[in-house]
Amino acid sequence: MYFEKPGIENTDKTIEAAFQYAAGNNIKDIIIASTTGYCAEKMLRVPNREALNIVVVTHNTGFSEEGKQSFPADLRKKLIESGITVHTGTMVLRSLGTAIRELAGGYSEQELVANTLRMFSQGVKVCVEIVAMAADGGLIPFSDVIAVAGTGRGADTACLVKANSSNRFFKIKVKEIIAKPKEV
Repeated sequence: MYFEKPGIENTDKTIEAAFQYAAGNNIKDIIIASTTGYCAEKMLRVPNREALNIVVVTHNTGFSEEGKQSFPADLRKKLIESGITVHTGTMVLRSLGTAIRELAGGYSEQELVANTLRMFSQGVKVCVEIVAMAADGGLIPFSDVIAVAGTGRGADTACLVKANSSNRFFKIKVKEIIAKPKEV
């Protein structure tokens, strides 16, 4: 599925496509990026979610403001109580390399990889990143999973990804793109 433009208005169709793909291909692990909780809250309405391993991955604490977490604490509690895992960890394609660039200028290898993935779309970059983060946390198997992410707010990208940990980053494989915007 291709959207003419990226954005939050594609969220419901992207999530629907991801879960339909999962059901049709016996994929039980779904990782979804959520910064403010908009996409995560939609997971509470997924039918038969108990049969799935849904992992919501948030921005790291301090992403926008030093020491602050942008993901709502009350929603985190509600998701966990309903059997959905919420993971906040180091963002694989942003962390130390970004700090070095901001301090010394230039670029980092992390940013080079991130910008290469952004050639496909911001959502594809985030899909790969959240899979690595969830794998690092031991929350998903190192097998085929579905990742859902977006451009800015909401979801507009879904990918079938062969998961692996961040220290084996280049063993992560984007096997299929289920949905993404044409304009990146």
